[in-house]
Formats: sequence, structure tokens, C-alpha cells
Amino acid sequence: MKRFQDTFLLNNPRHALWIYGLLALAALSTGCTVGPKYRTPAVPAPPAYKEAGDWKAAQPNDQNLGGEWWTIFQDPQLDALEQQINVGNQNLKAAEAQFQQARAALRYNRADYYPTVTAGPSASRTRISANSPTHSSAVSGATYNDFVLPFDFSYQADVWGRVRKNVESYREQAQASAADLATVNLSMHADLALDYFQARSLDAEEQLLNSTVKQYEQALQLNESRFEGGIGSEVEVEQAKTQLQTTRAAAIDVGVLRAQYEHAVAILIGKPPAEFSLAPLPLTAPPPHVPVSVPSDLLERRPDIAAAERRVASANAQIGVAKSAYYPLIGLGASGGFESSAITTLISGPSGLWSLGLAAAETVFDGGRRHALNDQARASYDYQVAAYRETVLAGFQQVEDNLAAVRILENEAKVQDEAVTAAQRSLDLSTVRYKGGVTSYLEVITAQSAALTDEVTAVNILGRRMANTVLLIQALGGGWDRSTLLQETECCGKPARNGE
Repeated sequence: MKRFQDTFLLNNPRHALWIYGLLALAALSTGCTVGPKYRTPAVPAPPAYKEAGDWKAAQPNDQNLGGEWWTIFQDPQLDALEQQINVGNQNLKAAEAQFQQARAALRYNRADYYPTVTAGPSASRTRISANSPTHSSAVSGATYNDFVLPFDFSYQADVWGRVRKNVESYREQAQASAADLATVNLSMHADLALDYFQARSLDAEEQLLNSTVKQYEQALQLNESRFEGGIGSEVEVEQAKTQLQTTRAAAIDVGVLRAQYEHAVAILIGKPPAEFSLAPLPLTAPPPHVPVSVPSDLLERRPDIAAAERRVASANAQIGVAKSAYYPLIGLGASGGFESSAITTLISGPSGLWSLGLAAAETVFDGGRRHALNDQARASYDYQVAAYRETVLAGFQQVEDNLAAVRILENEAKVQDEAVTAAQRSLDLSTVRYKGGVTSYLEVITAQSAALTDEVTAVNILGRRMANTVLLIQALGGGWDRSTLLQETECCGKPARNGE
């Protein structure tokens, strides 16, 4: 091919200059880009969270919880389970596949920056009929070979920035998909932590009920002894037995939810429930403190907000694509190659062939189709802007909700602990009064029920505190940082930052 180029350029210098001029024109004309320049939509961000109250402000060194945010709970069993999410969770694998699909779509559209070159070599042997209507005595009955090595070149100049805007749109979509992947990752890890702490809360409740069952067994034995000694009634024996069996049934019933949470954890780490067991570990320690920064930082910390913003940028680029349809398409086409009757002379100057052309196409009338596409692109942009702002507001709400829940439940836990202490004191006094013959066993049963209810409530409050702490971390974006979007799409070309 190089031999053909050298021969052609030497013999046709004017044509060569013309070709180079067209190529230079096509290259220089790519500087014009239609469509609006992107700016991140403005969103209201309050200076501080309303429900933070006297919450300790985050320090510069702890604003980011880190990629493995669950380690803040200092629970080795939870840490081991969370590590398995990245390996076995199927929802995460599906989100990863969608991200790879978005990256591939970006690479596919980036190919429009370059020309398309095709080759179609062929070889044939032909005999001309002597009885052909167009027969010539010179070629009558002749047989000949035909070897062809053609190349076709086609290129559509990106004069108005259509390709650039389209690539920009797909790049923003790839970044949105990367943020979607991070959202799924955060959600799966948070779901596992929630199920895990719910199971541990039920372990604590079951432990409490089983401990209470032992106390009630002792109370039943006391009543049976009093009845056999003639100082108690059979009614009191049956009352104690009722209390005991009711509590036993409640302890057994805890196993239903406990099994379901165990199965949920198994699915999250990608295992069949039959192959997984979660060792009982009653919840006892209160949740850790979660550092909370200013609300404006949420825009950089939540992957779902970043995904919504990237889709706004993608929709903005599509407006440019729609506007480029008002301008003509300019294409450059060329073909060349070699043709010879003998393969030994195929690659030679005299066997060369070529053609070159420049074409422009402009739509004169389309019944308003381009105008409709432009309106559609702008409406899509408006929709994405509204969705982005709604996502931001929802993020603020989730942080406020869980800040309030964590703070209020902490105060409730303190009051509930006092209620547990008072109920236990009341039960002790009633038991002494009953043993002294001052009151009936009904007073003891009432005190027992109150004490058990208060203790179960305290355990449930602790479980809710742990759950809301996990939800607060999730609402704050976990350990995610928006800068990772730029790193994850570097393989697909230079990512555009806001305003570019």
C-alpha cells in the first residue's frame, strides 16, 4: 500500500495537496460545538442539620467513615460477613455488569472520533462467452484472472460537535452507572449490617426470655411447695404455671424472626441458607458515635446524588446532539487499492486505483422532527434536574430522620433503663410481700409482667438504636467519595468535570 501511495503522490502532486487540504479542513472544523455549556444545577443546602442538636461536629480527619465503614462497630463477626459481600453478592455482580456495559457503550461511541477503513480482497477467474451479445472478436472465448485488493475509507467530520456531545453524554452515563454500582454496594453492606444487628437483638431478647423462664420455674416450684404445705392455693399454682408457659412460648416465637434474618444474611453473602449458620451473639453494647459533617458535603458523599447529577450532565449533552441535527453532515470518502490479472503484479504502481469524494447532506424539510427532538432533549434535561434536586432533598431528609431517631432513642434508652430498675424493685418488693403472706400472688404476677415488658422494651430500643445508626451511616453515604467517579472512567477517555 505504501508503494501505491508513493507512486500516486509523486505523479499527482496537485491531487495530493487537494486531499491533504480536505483532511485539514475536516480536522480544523471540529472546533465548533453546539449546545449549552453544562453547569451543575443549584440545590438548597442548609448550613447545618436541624436534628443534629448538640451532636459532635465531625473533625477534618473523620469526615470520611472509610470504605469499610462497618468497622466502626468493632464487631469481628460483622467484619467477616461484610467482607463476603464483595465476593458473593449477586445484586452487586449485576450492578458491576451494568457498569461494564455502560463503559463498553462509551467505548463504542468514542469510535466515531475515527474513520472507518474496510478491505475486501477478492480473486476470480472468468471466461467470456464467444456467443455473448456484446461479443468482441478480441476477447471472444478469452479466459482471465482478476485479483483485487480494495480499501474503503469513510469519515464523518465532527464539524458541529455531535460526536463530542454524544461521547460526553455516554461518558456521564458511565459515571452515573459507576455511582449506581456504589449505591448498590452501600445498600448491600447496610442491609447485611441491619439484618445482623436485628438477629443479635433477637438473640438478646431470647436470652432475656430464657433467663426469665428459669426465674418463673423457681416461682412455680415455690407456689407448688406452698400449696402442698397448705399455705397456698391451687389458683396461685396455676397462675404461676400460666406465666411460665406464656414466657416459654414467647421465647420460642423469637426463633421465627431470628431464622429469617439468618437466611437474609446468607443470601446477601451469596450462600444458600442451608449452608450458612449465624452463631448467637446477644447484643449488649450501645452503638458508636457517627461523625456528621455539614449538609453541603452530602452532595459529594452520596453515590445516588452523584448518579442523579451525572444524568443531568448526560441530558445536557443530548441537547447538543439534538441541536447538531440542524446543521449539515459533512463526510469524506475515499477508496483505493490494486487490481491485476496476475498476482505477481498486484502490489505495484500501475495496478493502483483510487477515488476520493467530499459530501455534505442537509435536511431541508422534516415536518418538525428535529424541533420535536430538540424539545424532547430539553424536557429530558428538565426531568433529570428535578429528579436530581428531589434526590438531594430525600438525602437531607434521610439524614435528618436518622439523626432524630438516634438522638431520641438514646434519650429513650436512658429513661427505659430507669423503668427497668423501678420494675425490678417493684417485683422484689411484691415477692417479699407475697412470701410474708401480706398479699396474693396476683400482685407478684403483675410485677413480673411489668418487669419483663420493660426489659424486652429496653432490648428492642437497643436494637433500634443499632439499626438507626446503620441507616444514618448509609444516609451519609458510608465511606464513598465522589472523586472515585473520575478514577473509574479514566480508561474510557478523559472525564469531563463540571463546567467543561
